Amino acid sequence: MELSIWLAFFAAAWAISLSPGAGAVAAMSAGLNHGFARGYVMTFGLILGIWTQVLVVGLGLGALIAASNFGFALVKWLGVAYLVWLGIKQWRAPAVPMASESAEASAVSPRTLILRGWMINAANPKGTVFLLAVVPQFLDLSQALAPQYLVIAATLAFTDLVVMAGYTALAARLLRLLKSPRQIRLLNRTFGSLFVAAGFLLAMFKRA
Repeated sequence: MELSIWLAFFAAAWAISLSPGAGAVAAMSAGLNHGFARGYVMTFGLILGIWTQVLVVGLGLGALIAASNFGFALVKWLGVAYLVWLGIKQWRAPAVPMASESAEASAVSPRTLILRGWMINAANPKGTVFLLAVVPQFLDLSQALAPQYLVIAATLAFTDLVVMAGYTALAARLLRLLKSPRQIRLLNRTFGSLFVAAGFLLAMFKRA
């Protein structure tokens, strides 16, 4: 991949990472529930989900999913169900200040956070369709494709590491400013509603 092409993709990657979506909501939710240090772990799961999408597109399976009614519907409704489940879980989260983090939040392992992040991005056919539309524009078909996909995956990972750090830190900082259970409960329900809204938006998504 030539430098000029990579710079163009680098700019596009920032736009992809900064755009509001389920990943951003998940990062902020993790910061809200676990603080920055623990919550940022979810970002690695989100990146693994992106890499899964890049791998699917690179192997040509993305085109099959986009073209198959059953495959597309299966992935879409799996993603919808998962986002709604996360929303309900967030809505019902205990209103506990960060200073006295709940036992439930403390019991969540880094592996669980990574798995949640991976599920959010991997089970999202919108990501598959988006990558199918965007990535080919930056590929040089006269050169080996595998190294180019590796560069694309690494670039998306870098921008997500930076952007999701910002989202996670913002939510963690906001939580430390909240003192009353009522304020924390309101924030939990706000993020829970955002997860459910992301699920409904995904449910309405149709292939072009």
